[in-house]
Amino acid sequence: MGCSGAGKSTFARKLADQRGLPFVSIDQIYWQPGWREPDRDSFIAAMTREAEKPAWVIDGNYTSRSAAEVRRARADTIVWFDLPRWVCMLGVLRRSLLGYGVVRPEMAPGCPEKFDLVFYRYVWTYRALQRPKLLAYFEGLRADQTLVTFTARAQADAYLAQAA
Repeated sequence: MGCSGAGKSTFARKLADQRGLPFVSIDQIYWQPGWREPDRDSFIAAMTREAEKPAWVIDGNYTSRSAAEVRRARADTIVWFDLPRWVCMLGVLRRSLLGYGVVRPEMAPGCPEKFDLVFYRYVWTYRALQRPKLLAYFEGLRADQTLVTFTARAQADAYLAQAA
């Protein structure tokens, strides 16, 4: 979990491969071709189906949807990328420049990378507007669940190296 551009998807794919678990991208479930938002009930049903599977690595946030409760209830570990705004902004700008017009592997078909000022604003304001929602979400974790926080990408790399 964390801001766009922080490196969540790259980390989640590597962790899933390393552990032999299915990788689930919430963006791939959520977005419809042409960057259209899904029907709320269909999205919740799809997320619930994924979260009810025996094991997974799920990449993404979407804490405002009730499917997030199912995911949180089933998770043993939450990994949070709490990186500085400038790191995330550079990440999304680099992704837009280098991948323009290409659909990333963790994205839904028909949703190519683009220049999107609304999205950049979301990333720019993430710490002020979205981070508090994640903190509230984390308050619902049980004592038997682990919250791993990365404040730098190097910490994520070290975590993967240690787990290998």
